[in-house]
Amino acid sequence: MAVVRDLRVLLRLRDFRRLLALRLLSQGADGVYQVALATYVVFSPEKQASAGAIASAMAVLLLPYSVVGPFAGVLLDRWRRRQVFLYGNLLRTVLASLTAVLMLSNAPDWLFYASALCVTAVNRFILAGLSAAMPRLVDAERLVMANSVSPTAGTLAATLGGGLAFAVRLLISDSDALVVLVGAALYLCAALASLPMSAELLGPDAELVRPGLRTALTGTAQGLASGVRHLAARPAAARAMAAMTLMRFCYGALTVMVLMLCRYSWSSTESDGLALLGLAVTISGAGFFAAAVVTPWAAGRLGRAGWIIVCAGAAAVLEPALGLPFAPAPMMAAAFVLGLTTQGAKIATDTIVQSSVNDGFRGRIFSVYDVLFNVAFVGAAAVAALMLPPDGQSVALVLTVALIYAAIAGAMARFDTQ
Repeated sequence: MAVVRDLRVLLRLRDFRRLLALRLLSQGADGVYQVALATYVVFSPEKQASAGAIASAMAVLLLPYSVVGPFAGVLLDRWRRRQVFLYGNLLRTVLASLTAVLMLSNAPDWLFYASALCVTAVNRFILAGLSAAMPRLVDAERLVMANSVSPTAGTLAATLGGGLAFAVRLLISDSDALVVLVGAALYLCAALASLPMSAELLGPDAELVRPGLRTALTGTAQGLASGVRHLAARPAAARAMAAMTLMRFCYGALTVMVLMLCRYSWSSTESDGLALLGLAVTISGAGFFAAAVVTPWAAGRLGRAGWIIVCAGAAAVLEPALGLPFAPAPMMAAAFVLGLTTQGAKIATDTIVQSSVNDGFRGRIFSVYDVLFNVAFVGAAAVAALMLPPDGQSVALVLTVALIYAAIAGAMARFDTQ
């Protein structure tokens, strides 16, 4: 099979394997850290979290990076990306350890959120940098396969990291601080994994590098404006990013709904709710894996935009069919479907953007892409907070999300046939 052949070629590339290992460790640590935060905010026995409280936590952690994200993009187009991976993960090791200390000391919530905020800030640099560096290691012919393997493997690593966090909390200790320290150890491993790569390998090109912070930040507004103009001149990439942002909105709204269902509708204790949430995360991760297997073949047959249309259309039909019973079994099936369709569309979108923009603009454009993800997720949480009842069962929310998926498929199909 061509897919297997291309995968073997990719895995023979030493530098691709190294970047993949770095991604796996970094995103695995993200999964551990994020689950620790979620369980601390939502499933701690002393907390009675509502949809509004969940939305507020997401806003505190994600919205500020609507400001930081574009700066991250400009810096990624001027700083050595390998150095960003090294020092960024070292910094996250320290900050995650501080979060654990704050949990143990019963510090004020604002201080806890400030610590978590800083970890998330560095994450903007790491994820955007991983996407921006990929075309420097893989030829154009195998870029779709690389975008199937690498980001999807990272998502699976985050899912496994989340599973590790659930296992530590349920089987070893109910201390969220201990789980955060496990994440800190993985961040340290990610930093060490970047060392075998040369500082120049991942770009950007030498003439674009500005080593000083003041120098790099000078002209940030002009750099962002030129990045937006660069993207606007490439409508296929802009449309794919818009479609993926809306799909992220849908995924975010449903995430909050599942959190509420696990906590209040499907379980009588925090531990039972946590176990159900862990199962949902695992099944969604299986959908991500299926997307990595299916997408290279599907995108080759249907085209990248065509595959996005199929993913959105399938979600529009299956999400209400499986979600409206509000029962655990069909909702777990929906988690698989949405994992597959969301990740499948993301792989195609990443490839469209990477193939359409020049290397000197990739960092800032992927950072803007990341910001759109955050804004969409937080906006979805806010909408869900307004629509969800205390038990998490909202027919209106399920149908609204289905209509959005259908609108994405229709709009993409219209432009794709023009």
